[in-house]
Amino acid sequence: MRDQPIFKGVLFGLMMILTLAFSACQGENVPAPTSTATLAPTHTDTPQPTATITPSATATLTSTPSPTLTPSATPTLAAYGPTGFPAFVNPLTGLTVSDPDILERLPVLVKVSNFPRSLRPHAGLSFADLVFEYYIGAGATRFTAVYYGQDTKQAGPVRSARLIDVGLGNAYQGILAFASADAFVYVRVVDALLDRAITESSNTCPGLCRTGNGDVNSVFVDTAELTTFAVESRNVASTAPNLEGMRFDPSVPTGDGSGQRVQVRYASNTISEWRFDSATGTYLRWIEDVDAANNVTLVPLTDRLTNQQLGFSNVVVLFAAYTELKPTLHDIEILGNTFGRRAILFRDGQRLELVWKAVGNQPLQFFLPDGTPAPFKPGNTWFEVVGVNSAVEEVTSGAWEVEFRLP
Repeated sequence: MRDQPIFKGVLFGLMMILTLAFSACQGENVPAPTSTATLAPTHTDTPQPTATITPSATATLTSTPSPTLTPSATPTLAAYGPTGFPAFVNPLTGLTVSDPDILERLPVLVKVSNFPRSLRPHAGLSFADLVFEYYIGAGATRFTAVYYGQDTKQAGPVRSARLIDVGLGNAYQGILAFASADAFVYVRVVDALLDRAITESSNTCPGLCRTGNGDVNSVFVDTAELTTFAVESRNVASTAPNLEGMRFDPSVPTGDGSGQRVQVRYASNTISEWRFDSATGTYLRWIEDVDAANNVTLVPLTDRLTNQQLGFSNVVVLFAAYTELKPTLHDIEILGNTFGRRAILFRDGQRLELVWKAVGNQPLQFFLPDGTPAPFKPGNTWFEVVGVNSAVEEVTSGAWEVEFRLP
């Protein structure tokens, strides 16, 4: 009978152990799994794909690297103009801007060289609202690029002013950035634009700077910095001028026929060609390349800042009166055209016959033959300024060629 107490003790111990274990399992505070926040991916600007180009029989293509910058204009689907633009809409493009304050300033007009060909590709042309291309003699052309709705860190190479800049500078009431000028031209540009005419010098950097090896094609503009320089050092206005006058409508109008391609031949070896690309809804720019044997081929013209081919929503062939003062000096009538001259608008693969006029110190205005404002596509516009006697021919259906002729 001595074994019974021992058995009861063992049994009692086992029961106590089981009880404690069960209590521990019920009473243990097990922390709930910590919630891990799912972070939204950081936005990364995705380069726009380079449009696939189908070259003509003579065109030579090279591979295009991925872009590093993309013009920041925001498309709009609304119709605006020619007057009554809201504060958030750029009157030179019909596009909305993310920050309306950028429009509270004067436009910046930049003289951009197109020759020698070795300087290509240019910098910053894809960021311009407007670009005017015109003949300067010796078989060459030059550009005046207008920046208003967005800036570019680099535009150029910058070259000398020309007499056309008197008219353009006043029509768009802008700051003109240039690198020197013929004495005859310089006096007239400065007299017309006063402190808004800024030529490159030691004190214009970082807005207008000579870089690299310091040759004639090494001057570039930072448009935002140049605006700051003009306001702070030249006391130019920091408020928006009246830049109304153009009408923008995303609806494709009934045109005067097909306008899929337009080529402007300023000289036998100086060619500007635009081909409508339905994928982007823009006209893509092609330009001549000439080899040692003087063979001419057309190649895509790109922007060195984006590595993308230039694409413009509108291309206008603008007929203007040239006065040749000497083989490399021409006066081009801009503000004097108050009665109306011919223009041809290419947009959305369509061609529209227009009349253009200059009305005081305001942007150029464009009208349909019935006198109503012409409907530009919202976006940027490239103007090919040709002589009034230039020949126009539709060589195949929708393909147009313009042969530059003076005056």
